[in-house]
Amino acid sequence: MLPQKSNEGKAITIYDIAKEAEVSPSTVSRVLTNSARVRPEKRQKIEALIAKYNFKPNALAKGLADTRTRTIGVLAADIRNPYYASLFVACEQAAKEVGYTVVLYNTLGKTENEVELLGKLQEQKVDAIIQLGGRADDLVSSAEYVEIINEIMSSIPVVVTGKLDGTRCHAVRIDSMKSMELLMEHLLGLGHRRIALIGGRRNVLATFEKYQKYKLMLKENMIAYDDGLVAPDGGYDFETGYRQMNEMLAKRTDMTAVIAINDFAAMGVMKSLNEHGIRIPEDMSVVSYDNTYMSEMAMPRLTSIDYNFGEYGRKLIDTSIAVIEGRKKDNLRMVMPAIVVRESSGPCRVGALGKSF
Repeated sequence: MLPQKSNEGKAITIYDIAKEAEVSPSTVSRVLTNSARVRPEKRQKIEALIAKYNFKPNALAKGLADTRTRTIGVLAADIRNPYYASLFVACEQAAKEVGYTVVLYNTLGKTENEVELLGKLQEQKVDAIIQLGGRADDLVSSAEYVEIINEIMSSIPVVVTGKLDGTRCHAVRIDSMKSMELLMEHLLGLGHRRIALIGGRRNVLATFEKYQKYKLMLKENMIAYDDGLVAPDGGYDFETGYRQMNEMLAKRTDMTAVIAINDFAAMGVMKSLNEHGIRIPEDMSVVSYDNTYMSEMAMPRLTSIDYNFGEYGRKLIDTSIAVIEGRKKDNLRMVMPAIVVRESSGPCRVGALGKSF
């Protein structure tokens, strides 16, 4: 059977197939080479057109799928946060080791910027996109955002640090439940029973998981849950830690330890405690997450959960490249946390009236 021609009498090209299928030429090429994922409905439509026209691609057309930039786009929620800065640098180093370059886009903490920046990464023809935080970390994914990500993934793989239900995104995540378990075991082992939580929003997957593990650990140790020790939803910054600690101290002073959502918030907590004349750790222990440079700068130095950013970055890059090359990888890979104990946490000191100071 001879290849058919278009209505204009010209031989059918990959661009004609792409136009009729309403997809990009690279998507058609991926179907032809079976070298990357294509959404089933698009694959079916393209294959039907290939059969209809008995399309036989030339070497150039086949090569479109192999035209890679060896560039991975990284979309960070807020690079001003030391957590995201540390993780980006780890990704950059891991990519360099395997001959890839990373480009950074920063949403500046504004989720409304994400869609625009994702579009810019597509325009740059990156081979894959890694999302550090943002809407991909939401506990419940919005249908609109899922649709956007799925459309992007028809041509570019997306790897996230949270989860996106309804997509085929690969994820590399911290074991948040384990991280809270480590902090609670540490504080409970020091005799603390009235442990406060400061910072974070429970509509974010990792924060929600930490909160759930906190409640479970209290129950397992026969300690009554006290809603007054859990600050309302807030941010992940210094101001949130400072404000929420002030608000809690205005109502009660019987807590003996504080778990801050990250080192940023912990610095705000410590400032509040210092202004109230509360000694750390003699009167109040303070612990947190991320083990960034701030934990070493704090006075006293901060007990914090370490995420091994080097391993985290390598897993994100390794997963991205595996998907680019069509190699199978688990849809979910975990990074195990560890606790780094410093001087900000110590034994509980309870006075005669049952107060910490």
